[in-house]
Amino acid sequence: MKVTLPFALAATLALGSCASIVSKSRYPVAINSVPVGADVTVTNRAGKEVFAGKVPTAVMLKSGAGFFKKEIYTLTFKKAGYDDRQMTLEANLNGWYFGNIVFGGLIGMLIVDPATGAMYRIAQRDVQGVMAESAQGSILFKNDGLSIISTEDVPADLRDKMVPIEK
Repeated sequence: MKVTLPFALAATLALGSCASIVSKSRYPVAINSVPVGADVTVTNRAGKEVFAGKVPTAVMLKSGAGFFKKEIYTLTFKKAGYDDRQMTLEANLNGWYFGNIVFGGLIGMLIVDPATGAMYRIAQRDVQGVMAESAQGSILFKNDGLSIISTEDVPADLRDKMVPIEK
């Protein structure tokens, strides 16, 4: 018993890795948009689509993209009548990775945590894509009455045809 306990403790410290034990390598991220109901596509740094759907939604995203490589995601929001919006979501270094100095040793610091992706974390757990209305999506004319819009929303080719209203 006296020999087994120190050996088990030494094996745990030598073979374990701090970030892999304390943290994780996949994180839930809530995705929303303004306006609600936009289509969202999530692609990773390799350009591979990892999710496509409507918001609001939640997805599980990996923090690592390979050995000593953090994952970087591009989120693309699309909705009719609005300009497309792209956002970047990037993993960053996990503070628990430095726990390997005390607990995980060189194996944890140089092999286990980098291979599992646990050396990185996704800190931003909520993403909201705010989309601007597109000028092409504005209502310019209606058959059932008068529409009032800003001159900024009028396409350039129609501005020449505008006539001021006199009082």
